[in-house]
Amino acid sequence: MEQDDYVMRDTAMPSTEPNGIHRTSTVNPSMISLNGRARVEQLPIHNHREPMKPNSTRNLPASLQKPPFRGGHVVESRSRQSSPEYVSDDMDMGSSVSSLVEVRIPPRPKFSPLPYPSARTGLVYDSRMRLHVEPTTMAIREDEIHPEDPRRIHEIFQEIQQAGLVQGADDEDEEDSAEEQCWRIHTRSATKAEICLVHTPEHYDFIDSLQEMIEEQLVEEANALDSIYLHNSTFECAVLAAGGAIEACKAVVRGDVRNAIAIIRPPGHHAEHDKPSGFCIFNNVPIATKVCQNDLPELCRKVLILDWDVHHGNGIQHAFYDDPNVLYMSLHVYANQAFYPSLPDGNSDYVGEGPGIGKNVNVPWADTGMGDAEYIYAFQEVIMPIAAEFDPDLVIISAGFDAAEGDMLGGCHVSPACYAHMTHMLMRIAGGKVAVCLEGGYNLRSIARSALAVTRTLMLQPPDRLAEDLGPPKPSAVEVVQEVKRAHSKYWKCLFPKHLDQDDPSFLATSRLHDIVREWQSRTLAEEHRMTPLVINKSGIGPSFEHNIIATPDFMGRHPLLVIFHDPPEIMNIADPSTGKTELHNTWLTDVTKTYIDWAVENDFQVIDVNIPMAVAIDDDDGGYIKADDKEVRASQTKELAGYLWENYIEPNDATQVFLMGIGAAYVGLVDLLSRFDATTESDSIVECLIGFVADCAINSIKKPTDDHIGTWYYAHSLIFVQDTHLVWDPTRNRKVRKKYGNLQKSSKNKVNEMLIEHKEEVLGLLLRKKNEYERIEEEDTPMVNSKQYGLRSPPLPGASTPITRHGSTPTSLKSPKMPPVGMFNVSGNPKSPLRRTFA
Repeated sequence: MEQDDYVMRDTAMPSTEPNGIHRTSTVNPSMISLNGRARVEQLPIHNHREPMKPNSTRNLPASLQKPPFRGGHVVESRSRQSSPEYVSDDMDMGSSVSSLVEVRIPPRPKFSPLPYPSARTGLVYDSRMRLHVEPTTMAIREDEIHPEDPRRIHEIFQEIQQAGLVQGADDEDEEDSAEEQCWRIHTRSATKAEICLVHTPEHYDFIDSLQEMIEEQLVEEANALDSIYLHNSTFECAVLAAGGAIEACKAVVRGDVRNAIAIIRPPGHHAEHDKPSGFCIFNNVPIATKVCQNDLPELCRKVLILDWDVHHGNGIQHAFYDDPNVLYMSLHVYANQAFYPSLPDGNSDYVGEGPGIGKNVNVPWADTGMGDAEYIYAFQEVIMPIAAEFDPDLVIISAGFDAAEGDMLGGCHVSPACYAHMTHMLMRIAGGKVAVCLEGGYNLRSIARSALAVTRTLMLQPPDRLAEDLGPPKPSAVEVVQEVKRAHSKYWKCLFPKHLDQDDPSFLATSRLHDIVREWQSRTLAEEHRMTPLVINKSGIGPSFEHNIIATPDFMGRHPLLVIFHDPPEIMNIADPSTGKTELHNTWLTDVTKTYIDWAVENDFQVIDVNIPMAVAIDDDDGGYIKADDKEVRASQTKELAGYLWENYIEPNDATQVFLMGIGAAYVGLVDLLSRFDATTESDSIVECLIGFVADCAINSIKKPTDDHIGTWYYAHSLIFVQDTHLVWDPTRNRKVRKKYGNLQKSSKNKVNEMLIEHKEEVLGLLLRKKNEYERIEEEDTPMVNSKQYGLRSPPLPGASTPITRHGSTPTSLKSPKMPPVGMFNVSGNPKSPLRRTFA
């Protein structure tokens, strides 16, 4: 049988191959009896041995071409012979039967085929847009090329063309383009009416007038504007860029193409409604958005504009700031308003206004250097959840590639693969209707490779894998993303945790948990060990440390004294999976430091416990997120507090030994204490040692310009446990760690609490050993100590008792009456104190 396929009905016999002896005639399967019932279905059959007749199945392909095709109709060719009927259950094929051929033409499909497998990606490019160039008289140096270089669009188009994804720039015959190539969308000039949907007529007329200006006038006008150059061809290029963006977006909305990329310049997202700015003339993307909404209102009502240019698109934000049908989302470097365009409205708290509130989402990176990990994290946490909930009809990407690796102006490290992944994620919404419009990007190789990766993704090629060694996002990026989620959680159902609303009636009955926890700690330690708060009479730090410094009752007496500086205890919680709320029964307080205090009191140590808050002072609490104080600020306050305690509570009193313990970043204050006060490091100092636990902070060195041997002393009197992954253990370090950083010990743990537990026995053993050694020496050599203490002074009068003191301590009778009083623990007098409130 030939290779032609014939459609058979579902009741066809699995096989008509004869069994045993049989004649060479053809059997009519309709006459075969199965279980006593004759089958009536007609099947196409042929003789295995005799030549096929002209009307046999061998001639079916030709016969099917003669009658006109009628979907669903049956075209038959019949040749009949007489044949007896068989009613036996046995299959007897001995009789000749009439040959019958029945061909059934399948009906047309009920549903139209999916458009995407056959639809193509559109591409806009016109070489005339390269005519907008910087006048030579504006260049600072002859060999200097302006970043907004006309070669930008040529490099991108050439990269895509050399990859075989589009025809050449001069080939206008789209009929010759391959199915797997981009479809060239012809560019046109945008009209004045279209441009004035976003810009003022005065702005349009000004750009139009550039065609008649001489170069001196062009330079003068450009110098009066912000980061712009002007040329006689600027108007022609600008209207072509706007027209190209319009045609790309309209082709996508109408379904002429699956998606599109517009390789256009000059860029647009900095252009304001009344003036050009930041290399931008007309704001191409807003113009295209409004044209699509006006011309195709049934197909394009809601539009998402995603701007991943490294600079904030201030012009786009201002165009739609109160528009509920346009969601503008921007990922850009903000750097506390220090990065161009250096406007305050690039921050995360600018969320839209009026009916458009919540429709403006800024992800303002705190610094340059962001890469794949940070951008993918922002997409997963903020961009895609909000975009999916908004459910747009069209997605337009303001695709600046100046965040790409190698772009010196942007200073970030986004790879082509990352751009492809971001594009791929955006293609999941709006039915895949995505239009990519070029904005910035000033490294020619970086923008070409990045645009090619985006184009491949638009053409349904899977994105390349991200780097295998891609690490987690930077902590600063995580903070920014969480800040954005807090700012927008009240506007989007998909974002958690929800923002605490000041208008909530219960807001006045709220308290920061860090205040509650510290007051509870003070009260617990007062009940268990009779510890009391110490008064800090010093401007700047006094009110900030209420309840944060407490001491055992006899810390001024002749006892070993343990001074602990530590960060606040940690809170661990499992949030409710549906609401994101923190529930008390799924929240744990981790305070390993207290176990050290309990041990010290049990072993006859006196203790001063110093808690360094993450946020020292909170004024006018509005219920919003408060970022922890900067590390330098906390370090400065810790140093100041350590010096105050030494001068007023430690050195003037009778402690026999002083053990300093610094936990976390708070340890830097103790290192500074040893550096600034000579009495802490003298040979007869009461300071025995400094014990530190360091993780996620720098290791400080001791500094004393007048003491050449201070590093040796510090190494012998310190024990600093450093987390396993700290940079100090980096094997690529060429320099040996010097003694001025102390006796560093590598911990097998990375978290402070884990380190406190891991090395607890070692630390407690050290404290107990030094305490016992001192007590033994004091018992054995008490007369010698007395003689050294009093020198050639007269012996004490008979019957008088003289206390034994060490060098540096002050007799009680000589102590200053102005020394700050020791406070007794009671509930704070502050009416805001959570322990004073009665929540009636």
